[in-house]
Amino acid sequence: MSDTMAAVVLREHGGPEVLRHERLPMPVAGPGEVRVKIRAVALNHMDLWVRKGGPAFHLEYPHRLGCDIVGTIDQLGDGVSGIDLGTRVVVQPGLSCGACAACLDGHDNLCRYYRILGENAQGGYAEAIVVPRVNVVPAPANLTDPQAAAAILTFLTAWQMVVHKARVAPGDTVLVQGAGSGVGVAAVQIAKLYGARVIATVGSDEKIAPARELGADEVINYRTTDFAAAVKKLTDKRGVDAVIEHVGGATFTASIRAVRSGGRIVTCGATAGFTPEIDLRHVFFRQIEILGSTMGSKADLLRVLAHVSAGRLRPIVHAVMPLAEAAAAHRMLEDRAAFGKIVLTP
Repeated sequence: MSDTMAAVVLREHGGPEVLRHERLPMPVAGPGEVRVKIRAVALNHMDLWVRKGGPAFHLEYPHRLGCDIVGTIDQLGDGVSGIDLGTRVVVQPGLSCGACAACLDGHDNLCRYYRILGENAQGGYAEAIVVPRVNVVPAPANLTDPQAAAAILTFLTAWQMVVHKARVAPGDTVLVQGAGSGVGVAAVQIAKLYGARVIATVGSDEKIAPARELGADEVINYRTTDFAAAVKKLTDKRGVDAVIEHVGGATFTASIRAVRSGGRIVTCGATAGFTPEIDLRHVFFRQIEILGSTMGSKADLLRVLAHVSAGRLRPIVHAVMPLAEAAAAHRMLEDRAAFGKIVLTP
């Protein structure tokens, strides 16, 4: 392999135009690490947030975005065992210390040193990446590279939200916001896997049929309908047991109206705004639980991949584009034109 690699990098924050095509030194696997030759990397809204910038991002330039990585092992560092060169793998996006109480208790995404590839660590917009051995697992054989890339971060995130935080059980009614997004696609399917009735929102009529195909029982276009009022009508004024929320802004405010007394709202993002207006009387008087959620544990990714391999969960790929067209892919994601994941291939 060459001593350099093609990559798309950031050297400043801004719009899609700040994404640059460069050649960087080929990384070398150190002790306990493996090098992955990348075959596909899926986009997430996190890529947009990091590119645009903010006070939470302290990047080492040139910075590479991309956390949903699929590829083959092409170099083993000293001390690595249990995996062979040429093995096709998916990469667990979360990096942790592996030694603290949270890590040892199976909650590595609560590690105080937790980082995410492409966010505050170098990501997969390149031909190769070096990661700890513990961060790679064999890719499901029944999936293409783009499908496998589409089954990582958003399914892992949705699993923790639906299963651990919202505690969805058979007979529950669950509202999934933005069913066409990566998290939404995963959350609809996981909620159905756990026996729930699913009400989903989408941003256009064109996304209604695909959402139903995922398993949503009812689908509401939130741009043309007051979804909170529609939810109350669909639940005989009771409200839903849980809301899976990653939109924020005014949508989060309306989600409070849509959930039942004693229900749960689980949030993992805020693509429409970080500062929703909340009437706290609704929260304490109606005893609503509002729960934050970020990613999921390495063990949960193994559970997700087992369901994906068995066909019980299905990643959805909207488009596959060359890495060189990363800026156009970012624009597509920003325009909310996709149903499912946009995937880049080096």
